[in-house]
Amino acid sequence: MSCSAATEAQPLEQRLEQPTPIDYVALGDSAAAGPLIPDSAGTPGCLRSNSNYPHVLSGLIETASFVDVSCSSARSEHVTSVEQPTGSGPVPLQIDALSPETDLVTITIGGNDVELVSTARNCINFSAEPVGVSCADTLTAGGTDIVAEAIDAAAPRWGEVFAAIGERAPNAEVLVVGYGTYVQPGGCYGTQPVWARDADYLQASVDKMNDALAREAEEHGARFVDVREISIGHDGCAEPAERYLEGVIPANPAAPLHPTAAGMAAFAQEIAASLN
Repeated sequence: MSCSAATEAQPLEQRLEQPTPIDYVALGDSAAAGPLIPDSAGTPGCLRSNSNYPHVLSGLIETASFVDVSCSSARSEHVTSVEQPTGSGPVPLQIDALSPETDLVTITIGGNDVELVSTARNCINFSAEPVGVSCADTLTAGGTDIVAEAIDAAAPRWGEVFAAIGERAPNAEVLVVGYGTYVQPGGCYGTQPVWARDADYLQASVDKMNDALAREAEEHGARFVDVREISIGHDGCAEPAERYLEGVIPANPAAPLHPTAAGMAAFAQEIAASLN
């Protein structure tokens, strides 16, 4: 076996310990793209920030090349089968950025498949209980949890995406980066206008989605990076400077219910640590 072939056969973690730059491609939705975090980069319609976790991660590891095709509003089909429409025109399939030369892939996907942000917006109540309607009650009426059913229906598609990534980039380490802890137990009504039981329902839904993503990643040759623990105490209830994730009412230059610049930096550190 040649020296170069032996190097290619080594796990990515071992290659990262050597001064061999890697080819890194970032895929995903707005949780990866970082809408409204200064400064914008790449396709305008994707609302991609150069302070998102892919960009920060690329500065923490030695890269030979770095390509970020994450795009706000992306769904799983926009990774593999359908060009994504944006305000500046359609963008190519994200998977087209991959090749057998790709060494590392990160992806955050799934939230838009289950309408996570629009669901959370429907949980806003500017009056305290009992004046208003509980979104948790509405979404679980009749004993059927609409969001949970959406997650169960979408999970096989996520597995198909991870499998397709592995086929297109067979030599790459594929990291599925999850969604964080958006709200503390019981919420923080007064800071974020979401009733306590609705806040708990929303985070429970995020947790269910993360668990499904982790299962699909494991079953399809990828590895899940869980950012829930490191974002505890840095949710939308925290002081603005401490937030890794914004609430429905943001206090930082970030989209509602999306990572802040501080959150992106923390998530990049977590991903880098998982490689090392």
